[in-house]
Amino acid sequence: MVLFRKVRNKLLRLEKFKTYFIYALGEIVLIVLGLLIAWKINDLNEIRKNRIVEVKIYKSLSQELDTNLVVLDSAIVDYTKSIQMLQNTINYLGDQPSELTQKAKSLIVNLNYDKTIVRNEAINSINATSKFEFIESDSLKELIAAYPNELDSFNNQQNKIENIITERLKPLIEKHISLLEILPKNSYSYHRVKNYGIQSNYPDLLENREYQNGVIDRLIQTKNQLVIAKSLRHKTENIATKLNQELHRP
Repeated sequence: MVLFRKVRNKLLRLEKFKTYFIYALGEIVLIVLGLLIAWKINDLNEIRKNRIVEVKIYKSLSQELDTNLVVLDSAIVDYTKSIQMLQNTINYLGDQPSELTQKAKSLIVNLNYDKTIVRNEAINSINATSKFEFIESDSLKELIAAYPNELDSFNNQQNKIENIITERLKPLIEKHISLLEILPKNSYSYHRVKNYGIQSNYPDLLENREYQNGVIDRLIQTKNQLVIAKSLRHKTENIATKLNQELHRP
């Protein structure tokens, strides 16, 4: 800047006004170009920083979605097996105790239900904080914004099934079926209680309207859950695929 000032003063002393104005204009152009270059460098640096944050967000979410895909694959298998089990249970309605094998009895009183835990920490963190602003892809933003509702539908359906089991079927089974049956058969310690304890009443259980409705409702809700699980898995895979594309873009 000192050098430019000396040149301008020299031109003024020599009264070369035309040359002075051309020089001054050139000096302004150089200053503007310098500012533009500095602004561009700063802008590129900001883009680079944002990309680093964006990649970190994508990696965290990608790990969560990969876990969910494995969990959902397992859940789909379990729901399919549970549907078959419940359909078999319905076939036993009306059968006499003499016709029921031990396997059939175990099926009738089966209350096993493992709740599927689908992770949502990373997805909720993105939707609830400023991290959402670092995502460049609009289509990915839409998928991420809609995903929590899909998780809620999945979890709500699970709660329906769990409620049927704990609030409706479990009390009826405990009322009609004795836990004595699960005690070791050849143990002398349980000989007296097994002989004189109240025995299970499978006919009354199988003829009970509330039990029948509970089993049928559990079957219906499990079929619904299977549909929801497959849909959630499909949408999880879509986000995971889109994330992978964004992670590998230049």
